[in-house]
Amino acid sequence: MGARCSKFSFCWWHSHLKPSLLDSSDLENVGKNEKNAFPVFTEFSLDELKMATNGFSSENIVSEHGEKAPNVVYKGLLENGRWVAVKRFNWSAWPDSRQFLDEARAVGNLRSERLANLIGCCCEGEEKLLVAEFMPNETLAKHLFHWENQPMKWAMRLRVAFYLAQALDYCSSKGRALYHDLNAYRILFDQDGNPRLSCFGLMKNSRDGKSYSTNLAFTPPEYLKTGRVTPESVVYSFGTMLLDLLSGKHIPPSHALDLIRGKNFLMLMDSCLEGHFSNDDGSELVRLATRCLQYEARERPNAKSLVTSLMSLQKETEVPSHVLLGIPHGTATPPQPLLLTPMGEACLRKDLTALHEILEKSGYKDDEGIANELSFQMWTNQMQETLNSKKHGDAAFRAKDFITAIDCYTQFIDGGTMVSPTVYARRCLCYLMSDLPQEALGDAMQAQVVFPEWPTAFYLQAAGLFVLGIENDAQEALKEATKLEAKRNKN
Repeated sequence: MGARCSKFSFCWWHSHLKPSLLDSSDLENVGKNEKNAFPVFTEFSLDELKMATNGFSSENIVSEHGEKAPNVVYKGLLENGRWVAVKRFNWSAWPDSRQFLDEARAVGNLRSERLANLIGCCCEGEEKLLVAEFMPNETLAKHLFHWENQPMKWAMRLRVAFYLAQALDYCSSKGRALYHDLNAYRILFDQDGNPRLSCFGLMKNSRDGKSYSTNLAFTPPEYLKTGRVTPESVVYSFGTMLLDLLSGKHIPPSHALDLIRGKNFLMLMDSCLEGHFSNDDGSELVRLATRCLQYEARERPNAKSLVTSLMSLQKETEVPSHVLLGIPHGTATPPQPLLLTPMGEACLRKDLTALHEILEKSGYKDDEGIANELSFQMWTNQMQETLNSKKHGDAAFRAKDFITAIDCYTQFIDGGTMVSPTVYARRCLCYLMSDLPQEALGDAMQAQVVFPEWPTAFYLQAAGLFVLGIENDAQEALKEATKLEAKRNKN
């Protein structure tokens, strides 16, 4: 991956603000005085949204959520020229149409510069859709975990935390204190580079009752007991996002708190920030994160006190967000649709049979120059046994005898005399075929270690993550694979 940091190599991000920092009372005035600047909440027809999204074309998909039947978000262009994000729910997500409409109208009544506002919905037959303002400058996860030109600056990270606290405070003041699955994919950047909170998390899927799609290690402790989201749970999730901003990684709170208790908070800090922040500011943000992550919900601060604490930490307040983020101003266009290769399509469909055919057809051509060169010892007994185990593994792989293939490839890998990314890729698929997705993901990651810019390694990571139900990370791996393959095809 060269000098660039990705989530998979553990390093990341950047974001933006207005020249003056508004407090929550100012946001109230924005809501009253400039409400006309925001689109009026509209109930769209299904035909209007079909036209806007090119018939819900797969090329318009900007994110996917869920497990077997995901709720998909499309980018769309309305007849009036406004870009929108359209979330289309699985038919079973909202069986009660009246409840869906009531929720949508309530969330649609919110208007803030800190939100990607809900501007409409559609409820026709079994179709339930939400329509929000489109944010053209990607997610916090993109800028933090997968940055390309520069890591996110300290001032921008502080601004993201402050704006997010303001968004939560505004929602609380309007009686919508509950936010479901707050994470780095829920923070979006507008045309000015300002961070905004997605409105979609303010509405809960009424049927499945799930409020957290992330790993249990990041879930508020009381949610694990009761299955209910409370305002205090949202503050806990805010604390995990402060850890993201501090570290440039998605660190489990328990691990971060161990470092903090051991007075090792500097070990928590993103190495990309070295020399760019004061220890006092870092310590203050760590203290705030620790308060948010208290085990007892009643000991956590509320949204209003988060705003107060973060306001005093703001830096470079006169610098526009797009400058801090390092993005062009006002020229951002909606991201181009991801043009998937056959392997990418197979990953998205979780079509393991198609993946098997592709890997079988590819053979070992990608190992050239990557796998260890054979030394003069290659014909020793040990080397001959290693080669034989690979040969037997390949025969089993062709015959779709995946258990035998796993055993043979494991003998080859454990032999230690040769390293082959293709063997890791093949064993990864065998694990997927044998319903062992965690082991498969480990092999896909190992293939990337051996061959850092190999598209197949990222495709297989995506396949493993899709099977595990970790949709957002799977989509990111799929994008990375597609990008690497396009780069390779150009050369």
